[in-house]
Amino acid sequence: MSEIYLAGGCFWGTEKYLGLIPGVLSTQVGYANGNTENPTYEEVCHHNTGHAETVKVQYAPDQLPLSTLLMRFFESIDPTSLNRQGGDVGKQYRTGIYYTDTADLPAIERALAELQKSYERKLAVEALPLANYYPAEEYHQKYLDKNPGGYCHIGGSLFEKAARPLKEYTRPDSQQLKEMLTPLEYEVTQNSATEPPFQNQYWDFAGEGIYVDITTGEPLFSSRDKFDSGCGWPSFSKPVEEAAVQEKSDRSHNMLRTEVRSRGGDAHLGHVFTDGPAQLGGLRYCINSASLRFIPREAMEQEGYGHLLGLFD
Repeated sequence: MSEIYLAGGCFWGTEKYLGLIPGVLSTQVGYANGNTENPTYEEVCHHNTGHAETVKVQYAPDQLPLSTLLMRFFESIDPTSLNRQGGDVGKQYRTGIYYTDTADLPAIERALAELQKSYERKLAVEALPLANYYPAEEYHQKYLDKNPGGYCHIGGSLFEKAARPLKEYTRPDSQQLKEMLTPLEYEVTQNSATEPPFQNQYWDFAGEGIYVDITTGEPLFSSRDKFDSGCGWPSFSKPVEEAAVQEKSDRSHNMLRTEVRSRGGDAHLGHVFTDGPAQLGGLRYCINSASLRFIPREAMEQEGYGHLLGLFD
């Protein structure tokens, strides 16, 4: 179990929203990163304590990676609004990500850097260590469960979206794979074969959407991160989320390379190299088209990938 502290405006709605996300184990509302001890709600609202209304989130990282949790959190806020969310105004309504484990900081910084690409205005979301946190009064805990008609700055459609289950992606057995894949797809994904360069489906394909593991349907890469490397295979600067792919040392063909395999299907995808564009992070995920299936943006909702549409906002 991991924990993160998220400030997204009025904590009544933020707590309800975050608590609906599959993989979130528990939530608690409180006051964080202020300059007084044990503040009351009245003090936070009217006495300049510096605290932010914050939700303590405990989650299962094997089910809900931090990058996915943050992506869903971002969908519930206006990340460019300073000290205001919806109709609520004041420093206590600022947005922030407060961490207790420094190992989380790189993932937080990457998530914010990716989010910034969607906005011309500078983001107003804090990313700081948790300096202090005090649970709010009991009547604030699970407030919207106790008061279903209570005030909330988050739209109802977002609650429905948050509650959608995160799909599990499991590997079919070998016979099923042989029946569902072409011979080339089977050889690439199951026997680590390599398809010919410049003679594969996606090397120069430019459609907008996501690329999923052909064996399980797990989302792997976005067209937003695809670039022309000139190598003859699809190239991406990064996966949709770090945990979607696994890296392994590969010493085949008298070379030392880093193999990339899918998380759920353990399918061979290709290799990752450090000669990618510096402005995109410096990595080049060189992937076989035969290991991928493309889902057009307009079909993502229908095929169960609607939660990833935020990648294209």
